[in-house]
Amino acid sequence: MLKKFILRAAGASLAVFVSLATQPLGAQTASESERIEKLERAVEALQKRNAELEAEVSGLKKRTAFAPELTAEGKVKTKVTYDGKTYVEKAVVEEKPPVYVQQRGPELKLVLGGFIQMNFEDGDVSAFEGRFGETALKDRFRLRRARINLTGDFAEQFDFKVEGDFENSDGLNSNRTAFEATDIFINWHQFPWAQIKMGQWKAPFGLEQITPDTTLYTIERTLPTGAITPERQIGVQLWGKPLAIIWPDRADLLTYYAGIFNGNGRNTTNNDNNNFMYVGRLESTLFKDVFGKGSYLKLGADVLNSRDDKGTNISQSLTLLVNDDGSLSPFVLPGADERTAWSVDAWLRMGPFDLIGEFLQEHVHPRSVNGPPGFDAFTTDGFYVTGGYYLLPKKLQAVVQWQYLNPGQKGDDGLYSILAGLNYYIHGDNLKLMVNYIHTWSDFRQANPEFGQDQFDEVIGRMQLMF
Repeated sequence: MLKKFILRAAGASLAVFVSLATQPLGAQTASESERIEKLERAVEALQKRNAELEAEVSGLKKRTAFAPELTAEGKVKTKVTYDGKTYVEKAVVEEKPPVYVQQRGPELKLVLGGFIQMNFEDGDVSAFEGRFGETALKDRFRLRRARINLTGDFAEQFDFKVEGDFENSDGLNSNRTAFEATDIFINWHQFPWAQIKMGQWKAPFGLEQITPDTTLYTIERTLPTGAITPERQIGVQLWGKPLAIIWPDRADLLTYYAGIFNGNGRNTTNNDNNNFMYVGRLESTLFKDVFGKGSYLKLGADVLNSRDDKGTNISQSLTLLVNDDGSLSPFVLPGADERTAWSVDAWLRMGPFDLIGEFLQEHVHPRSVNGPPGFDAFTTDGFYVTGGYYLLPKKLQAVVQWQYLNPGQKGDDGLYSILAGLNYYIHGDNLKLMVNYIHTWSDFRQANPEFGQDQFDEVIGRMQLMF
């Protein structure tokens, strides 16, 4: 159709020009000048018509760009072009339409993302986690995390997240191998002061634990955080900012979280018993931008209670059980228990300086279920203090950290570590390089030298890419 339209229009314009040019000049005008003027007007009219035709052709091409005229084979199409003098018709290879993805539901926003973290670990690998002696690890390259996630918002005031991890097995838990689900939840956020969250995510306990992996100042979380915090759980949570409506400018002055979870870890369909884990957290940002833009002081406090059955792993993230040689391994309950934990934390930021600290404590008491208790009660506690300073604004950051864990199961079984590190932000947290040196010593090994060395050193390097 487009080709026939162009040829008819061009033919009509040519016929008009030829008719004017071939008429007897003597019969039309009285002088040469009149004949020339008439020819010039005809040429101008023809040029104007040709310009209109070109505009129409261009419009038709745009309207048919996604519905080209194809041959019966569907592999080539006919294309008409104009070089200023003539119209040319030729066959060209069909251009495939662009590929796109469209969401199935009525989401207002749908975002695909993820990140990759690659580690190099040398020396006494993971000794700061108690992995030495019979649980020691060797030098290694480690695909620490490789996650892909999908987040979205619905018009009905719901948001959601689905995330999976392709990380290498951590060797701590037989349920955590190769690909696994991390965060999978739905959150109803119509009322900022009373949001409801359901699914699997990190229980709101411990500042360092709920800080995203991609924004931590150190490569790995501390041993107290890994040993005491409950990590990801399946359950439901009520949370919000009560001042969001009555005092919008100070909405962060108070944030609360109250959750009920199965209490036996992530990616587990069955609860270990008919009891649940109860977790609560309060946060308060006392000031913002008072001592310069971006400055703040945040305070937090947490509480946890859970009744667990025999066989439940109560150290989901890292290690807690003290072995005979002073090393640590996952604590799988030899009998039923009731545990209560609490923590307090603070984060001060002033210009290029950050100071972060947290103290955590957990009481684990045995319960008698169909027989005598399976272990003795113990209390675990620990703390860390982290300082960060930008040597080059938003580019090069120096980090130091002091951490301590007292497992409370054997005499003098504490572990101490000091850390020094550098973070180079190539493109913020989206692309950064990190290096940490960690020195660790064991009170138990020092008091019992027959088990071997009591001091350990490790160097960890990381590259992180977010997309």
